[in-house]
Amino acid sequence: MLATIESIINGINESIGRFVSWFVIAMVVITFLNVLMRYGFNFGLIAVQELVVYLHAFVFMIAIAYTYKQDAHVRVDIFYENFSAKRKAWVNLLGSLILLLPFCTYLIYASWDYAYNSWQLLEGSREAGGLPLVFLLKTLVPLMPALLMLQGISTICHSMITLKSDSA
Repeated sequence: MLATIESIINGINESIGRFVSWFVIAMVVITFLNVLMRYGFNFGLIAVQELVVYLHAFVFMIAIAYTYKQDAHVRVDIFYENFSAKRKAWVNLLGSLILLLPFCTYLIYASWDYAYNSWQLLEGSREAGGLPLVFLLKTLVPLMPALLMLQGISTICHSMITLKSDSA
């Protein structure tokens, strides 16, 4: 059961991470075109500049759970690096339960109205010629901790599987 939950969550965040990785290429191409338009043709669009910001936000906020899944997040692992698999499982289990899940729960709670109100208004850019999609950008604020929380649950499942297999 735990392995199934872990596998489903990992699959979701793996798919999201691979999808979002294409946004990096889009950011590079759009930034190049924006620079070319601005300095080559003395023409620029606010919407194009905002699009790069939106893509940047999507990459970092949506791929955070993928990064955590890959164990590529910032970690002070002076001690962790030398721990046994069982001890690492305890650190990951307790860290997820005591730190990660409560923090994600708080972020979702604190940002829900912020995103909801933006959706009610279908909030758009304050800049003339900007993108009318600010409500989508603000949706990332509660979505990020929700995806991170899911990955935390996957980490908890993995840690419990490791602890069960090592203790047998």
